[in-house]
Amino acid sequence: MSLKVYNTLTRRKEEFIPFEAGKVRMYVCGPTVYNFIHIGNGRCYVAFDIIYRYLKHKGYEVTYVRNLTDVDDKIINRAAEEGVAANEVANKYTAAFHEDMGALGNLTPDIEPKATEHIAEMVDTIAALIEKGFAYEVGGDVFFEVDKFPAYGKLSGCSLDDMRAGERVCVDERKCNPLDFALWKSAKEGEPSWDSPWGKGRPGWHIECSAMSSKYLGASFDIHGGGQDLIFPHHENEIAQTEALSQGRPFAKYWLHNGFVNMGEEKMAKSLGNVVLVRDILKEHDVNAVRLFFAQTHYRSPITYTSDNVKMAAAALEKICNTLENIDHLLALDEPKNTQSSDEFLKIVSPFEAKFTEAMDDDFNTAAALGHLFEFIREVNTLIGGGEVGVEALKGIKGAIEGSLAIFGINLGLNQEAALPGEILELARGVTGSDHLDKELALKSILKARDEARRAKDWARADEIRDRLTALGFTLKDTPSGLLAMYKGE
Repeated sequence: MSLKVYNTLTRRKEEFIPFEAGKVRMYVCGPTVYNFIHIGNGRCYVAFDIIYRYLKHKGYEVTYVRNLTDVDDKIINRAAEEGVAANEVANKYTAAFHEDMGALGNLTPDIEPKATEHIAEMVDTIAALIEKGFAYEVGGDVFFEVDKFPAYGKLSGCSLDDMRAGERVCVDERKCNPLDFALWKSAKEGEPSWDSPWGKGRPGWHIECSAMSSKYLGASFDIHGGGQDLIFPHHENEIAQTEALSQGRPFAKYWLHNGFVNMGEEKMAKSLGNVVLVRDILKEHDVNAVRLFFAQTHYRSPITYTSDNVKMAAAALEKICNTLENIDHLLALDEPKNTQSSDEFLKIVSPFEAKFTEAMDDDFNTAAALGHLFEFIREVNTLIGGGEVGVEALKGIKGAIEGSLAIFGINLGLNQEAALPGEILELARGVTGSDHLDKELALKSILKARDEARRAKDWARADEIRDRLTALGFTLKDTPSGLLAMYKGE
């Protein structure tokens, strides 16, 4: 079975065929950095982290871009509330976002552009839209004219008439159509601004993603992702302004959107006061349990968060841990018996791996894949309890389990912070220059530094970091999903 994905644009599952064989270009809308991220944001970034890992596991060369919106009305409003400059707010919550992503165990995207560092590209794009008649300037503001783009609404499935009937936007009499959206906003006193042909101002939200994704992935790329709340207007507007310039080429081939997070029986919403921050959840629950909780539901389906639901995921994870501990115990025997032949071993592992892959190839169905994993765990426990098992079979079974968990970003080597050596904090300070109180975050920062060294082809630094971790008692393994670090002590 080939990989199939559900495309929001066509409203059906399609065979995944990237523009360039063996390579995937993926863009996911990142946060507007004006506050700490909540569990809804966390679910999105974990979902696409798993997709990123699985694509790499499939052998694709993936270029993953996730932006940072660091200029926006929300940032400006927060700055006014706190009495500080807008860039101070952006910098503060950018750092917090990176810390939360590390705490969640997400891999670092290949490219993470900031909006404020790409103003020139946005200005050029807006100028081109004006030149081709898709946008107009009024008093220093520039708007995209939706009536000039006949396909407007194709992603959300709404016609312009439907949108007008239900519009809630404030009517700006300067617009040709109330649904026309801002590409450039003229400067207001005290707000950040940049020079442009239309006077000082700042970009609109939608043009930021179009300009940054096109710069790093080209005018057409494979996957554009984000939460379902971004389908309209953000992604709809991205399509309109980008395809208006691309002469019929699709902006993104596949549009993927994750489902909402509900709090008990209510949808999570700031207006209801039931927003839960990622960092608060991770104070109560182990990160591996949180990731398993997310993975137990298909990424497109809604998910209900309660503390008890995460505790149930933790209990399920404990079953996997117990099986792996039993395997480790058997492998640690002085004279492991070699009575399980390779053929008998393959009778167990090969069907599991085939079912697991089939589930993940079906639009990244993590829920079904986990079902197969737990079924495999039960079979393994029966096998182990039934008699002597060969060392090669044990190693193969363990590798199959850990390889599957790695796709979900679950690293059981980081499951017990207390087991990690205190020296890890000092090593993190020497490697990254940052002080950490949390040993898990310290280790993750070290692994991230090694990954960055490898990307920069600084092999000497990468090897030095690896050697220093090994000296502390870590067993390290490079995998398609990143570096696994298992602490076994010196």
